[in-house]
Amino acid sequence: MSTLVIVESPTKARTIRNYLPAGYRVEASMGHVRDLPQSASEIPANVKEEKWAKLGVNIESEFEPLYVVPKDKKKIVKALKDALKDADELILATDEDREGESISWHLLQLLQPKVPIKRMVFHEITQEAIKEALKNCRTVDEKLVRAQETRRILDRLVGYTLSPLLWKKIAWGLSAGRVQSVAVRLLVRRERQRRAFHQGTYWDLKATLEKDKSAFEARLVTLRGQRLATGSDFDEATGQIAAGRNVLLLNEAEARALQEQITNKAWTVSNIEERPVTRKPAPPFTTSTLQQESNRKLRLSARDTMRVAQSLYEQGFITYMRTDSVNLSQQAIEAARTCVENMYGAAYLSPEPRKYSTKSKGAQEAHEAIRPAGSSFRTPQETGLKGAEFQLYDLIWKRTVATQMAEARQTHITVQIQVEEAGFRASGKRIDFPGFFRAYVEGSDDPDAAIEDREVILPALKVGDKPACKALEAIGHETQPPARYTEASLVKTLESEGIGRPSTYASIIGTIIDRGYAQMVSNALVPTFTAFAVTTLLENHFPDLVDTSFTARMEQTLDEISTGEVKWLPYLKEFYLGKAGLETQVKERESQIDPTEARTIELEDLAAKIRIGRYGAYLETEKDDAIVKATIPQDLTPADLDPAQVEVLLRQKTEGPDKLGLHPDTGEPIYLRIGPFGPYVQLGDLGETNVEPKRASLPKGVGMDDVTLEMAVGLLSLPRTLGVHPETNGKIQAGLGRFGPYVLHDQGKEGKEYRSLKAGDDVLAIELDRALELLAEPKAGRRGARSKSKEPLRSLGAHPADEEPINIYDGPYGPYIKHGKTNVSVPEDQAVESITLEAALELLGTKESTSKSGRKSAKSASSTKKATKSTATKSETASKTKARKTTTKKSGTGSSKKKTSTLES
Repeated sequence: MSTLVIVESPTKARTIRNYLPAGYRVEASMGHVRDLPQSASEIPANVKEEKWAKLGVNIESEFEPLYVVPKDKKKIVKALKDALKDADELILATDEDREGESISWHLLQLLQPKVPIKRMVFHEITQEAIKEALKNCRTVDEKLVRAQETRRILDRLVGYTLSPLLWKKIAWGLSAGRVQSVAVRLLVRRERQRRAFHQGTYWDLKATLEKDKSAFEARLVTLRGQRLATGSDFDEATGQIAAGRNVLLLNEAEARALQEQITNKAWTVSNIEERPVTRKPAPPFTTSTLQQESNRKLRLSARDTMRVAQSLYEQGFITYMRTDSVNLSQQAIEAARTCVENMYGAAYLSPEPRKYSTKSKGAQEAHEAIRPAGSSFRTPQETGLKGAEFQLYDLIWKRTVATQMAEARQTHITVQIQVEEAGFRASGKRIDFPGFFRAYVEGSDDPDAAIEDREVILPALKVGDKPACKALEAIGHETQPPARYTEASLVKTLESEGIGRPSTYASIIGTIIDRGYAQMVSNALVPTFTAFAVTTLLENHFPDLVDTSFTARMEQTLDEISTGEVKWLPYLKEFYLGKAGLETQVKERESQIDPTEARTIELEDLAAKIRIGRYGAYLETEKDDAIVKATIPQDLTPADLDPAQVEVLLRQKTEGPDKLGLHPDTGEPIYLRIGPFGPYVQLGDLGETNVEPKRASLPKGVGMDDVTLEMAVGLLSLPRTLGVHPETNGKIQAGLGRFGPYVLHDQGKEGKEYRSLKAGDDVLAIELDRALELLAEPKAGRRGARSKSKEPLRSLGAHPADEEPINIYDGPYGPYIKHGKTNVSVPEDQAVESITLEAALELLGTKESTSKSGRKSAKSASSTKKATKSTATKSETASKTKARKTTTKKSGTGSSKKKTSTLES
């Protein structure tokens, strides 16, 4: 008897083969084999003329979805059908969640098996788990399938109904999504709060005291019996002390006067309080908490975290990584307790096995938290893993083991010290027993927060002691605006609000960034002006769709459909076709939405209007009966745009750039300008004889007001040659690049070696000796885990046309296929291991043909335009053609990217 087992990926298939008896054949479906059509070309000819065909859902006939087999999956389906012909039994072993259940159901619809069918589920790929799963097979769960299908249909209806409206009213290529739009609104609301924020200032004193030759710090907390104001006492809307707060606000003069008054006075300990505190370890990882902690500690994006976790699961290292549950099986608890006893000793073991329960009502997916797989946990060092896989497994191993460790015991110490009428406080922390701190301490979204296991030691003090004051400083503080969301804090908020599923957060955040609604700046998600325009339109005309509570209720309804508590069809009909349904709302309100108004963003205190154009945001104002427009640099965020910056941008547009002076060597003027990518300096005037004047961007942290003529000359001289390397005679240079200032060692045929400058290094002043020091240091990889990104993940072979290699590399946005100068992303639903040379050639061919078509169209358009303007001089034509090409090159990438993206999320 032969049995065909179907899983999603080749990696999973290879791992499972090791644990199945003879007679079992394992094949991979490569993810979903059917889906709603993604483009017009996938719509079958027999329904192409139907009104609902573009939706991919027949809203006229019980919301029947139109499923198609994508072109790249037809060979896979045929191969699975051929494999089934030789089988006496079919086992569907896709993941144990709604998505996996849906894949199994689609396989049944396509394969139409005539042999017995079983559904095998497991949440880890180990011999024991697979053996147990074979004994306990079941049938496909129709309720889970229906819930997933309803979710898919709902997302399609929202995305494909609202997105075309955004194209008409704001800009081509924009998209809306059931969860995506709510997430974008969260970012925009936070940015609005930052814009409305008014800074407050307060002063206090910091003393450095000494007792028994041991120094410690104390802060002023009271004066004349009244509590001193801190940042939390300010009203963010006014920058003043909030109403009802009975606190004392010190200004600089008062703080310095007090400093002088008490400097040489006697300091006396007036009170000491010791408070014992116990800390319990955090629960084991769920999908959401893994994404949050990985972002905090490893700086991995949610998308990268899930990609790495998927690989670990498929290789049999961890349990299933899509789960809402914090439960650990008895097997896992025993394995973790064994690790604790063997590695840390019995004293560090929790007295009783510690169990966690999931509090979220809608929790589902797998039945266990994310943990190391198996009945005994391999230590990270025993796995043989490297890079990001090692780091993530190490994080999961430590978090899981820590759950069975003893509580940490600390003593928090507060010392009150009086000097005349001023009361100071010193705080200390003593770790009495580290407990689970030995293995793991949870991270924080606040980069300045103290690590929980760090001791703050105070000298032995008692009431009446008189410590000596060694230093006393008056320190000014400024209140800070609400922090922007990081990936970790956004995921945390989405989960706490009940919006979407944790398993989808990675793709949602990726979509928000890819489609230009946010940009990642220093690990923070900063919404763009486009995000403001789209959010404002949705808030004004479709408020429910971006309301967190409405979306959370929708999510709860989808969960209830999976349990049979709610019928799916009536819900879809009411949502889309009801009196207040989405289709009705769009039809009624489309005519009420003025495109000019929709493209305009109103920001208080700004005289100029902000509009969304084809190539991004720009300022518009009227001056001397003429309309003046100025591009807003990409790095200028909505919260940071102020009247002074607006004035500079518009003045440069009307009066020309600021002139810093003349170059001392050439006599050419040097200008300070602002472009789409921020401020820069330019040498000389743009003209027929100088079509490409030399330009240099300002270094990070340097404002326009900081630029002097001398600095501009230095920037325009980059890269600077510092000398030659004493060992290779290779040229050493200092320059400013895309990732900041650097030094370069040019070794000719051996290649070039770069090192980033460090804090305190000045690219304009650095000398050869310091450059050699930096070059002698080990090269630090960007984003840690990808330090060796030039090494291919896989080599697929040579291209038949030119014999050039075709490789797969790991890039900042995921794995991609490279042939010569052509790069194409690996589809999200395909594993790197599953890509064949034939599949790569097909993907590259599609990319190359699209690029050629685009170039051909651009060339044709350019030729036509030139022909209609034959009266222009040669120099004018050349200059204009060059400008057109530059504009096309800068804007084309973003435009193309938007056009090829789907409409839903």
